Amino acid sequence: MKAYLWSDTMPPPATRRARWRRFAERHLPSVVIYLMVATLAAVALYPHVAVTVPSGHVGVLWKRFAGGTVLDPRRLRDEGLHLIWPWDRLFLYDLRLQSFTESYNAISSDGVSLTASVVVRFRLQRDAVPVLHQAIGPNYEGVLVQPGIGSLTREVIAQYTAEQVYSTARQEIQEKIHSLVEDRLSEKMMEREGEESYRVSMRDTVILYDILVTGIELPPAIVAAINRKIEQYYIAEEYKFRVEREKRESERKSIEAEGIRDFQQIVSQGISESYLRWRGVEATLQLSQSTNSKVVVIGSGRDGLPVILGGANLPAPPPAGSMRSGSGGGKERTTAPSPSVPLEKAPAPGLAAPAEKIPSARSSTSSAAGHEGPRSFWPLNLSDFETYVSRTLESEPKD
Repeated sequence: MKAYLWSDTMPPPATRRARWRRFAERHLPSVVIYLMVATLAAVALYPHVAVTVPSGHVGVLWKRFAGGTVLDPRRLRDEGLHLIWPWDRLFLYDLRLQSFTESYNAISSDGVSLTASVVVRFRLQRDAVPVLHQAIGPNYEGVLVQPGIGSLTREVIAQYTAEQVYSTARQEIQEKIHSLVEDRLSEKMMEREGEESYRVSMRDTVILYDILVTGIELPPAIVAAINRKIEQYYIAEEYKFRVEREKRESERKSIEAEGIRDFQQIVSQGISESYLRWRGVEATLQLSQSTNSKVVVIGSGRDGLPVILGGANLPAPPPAGSMRSGSGGGKERTTAPSPSVPLEKAPAPGLAAPAEKIPSARSSTSSAAGHEGPRSFWPLNLSDFETYVSRTLESEPKD
């Protein structure tokens, strides 16, 4: 019978723990050193092994020991994290819309030196990126785009004067530069002969959206001269407008004068002397019943109308202070308000009878002169006025 329960092939637990302790004490320093070296190597090689492709970019892989640039578009590295061998490299290209601003010195057709600021907007074709990387490289913008556009910009500006470039021809210049750049890109090819031969047009590599001329800098003296010329141009246009306006005003006045002439001809055919005297009688009657202050001077002519309404010629009236002339014509001063309605609009039959007033002494016949002077009808009543009107109408000559 065995002295202990453990089998001969399996040592007791205490023996195994002692054996692991002796192994750790013997190999632990070496294991720690190996782990530290591996950690340092991983930290040092991580940027070369793990490569992140940002949004909107694509990566072109270059293999050091496997033929260089990978030209197959299907093996491009898209967005995200990618692991490569540390001796290989991954070149990133931006596929989004890009732009750059550049200033170019140019000379106009009239010999003026100027500076043109140009903004170019473009984008890369994804499938052509490997060929572009191998033929030109990441610095394609400074090698291909900027010099070519600068040369064509100078060529186009040389066809215009400084004034045209500064003011009116900017849009035309932009379109011409864009068209010439596209033609030049179509003419240029990227070629390679060998196992992986290709022949790609530059137009299929770079998509050109537009070329904008954002600024033109001319010498200050030239700018001042152009501004003065434009100012004089608009002043001349203003004078043309004034002349045209005066012509229109002359036509308007001519048409107005013709209308007035036609109106007078039409009206004069229906107005007679009798009608005018009757309208004067209506105006006198309306004036007599007014309560406003007034002076009524009765004329000595055949019709006997007041002087203001076309009566006979009379001597000058006396000063305002005198109330009545004893030896001259019959003139009298009284006060009455002006009529509230126009005289020519008041119908004769609808007029009210004037208010009766206390009669006053009338002018007598001058004994020294020996003839009858002008008659005074003030204070005037309706019966006297009707008698006067009937006498005037009866004394008119009959046709």
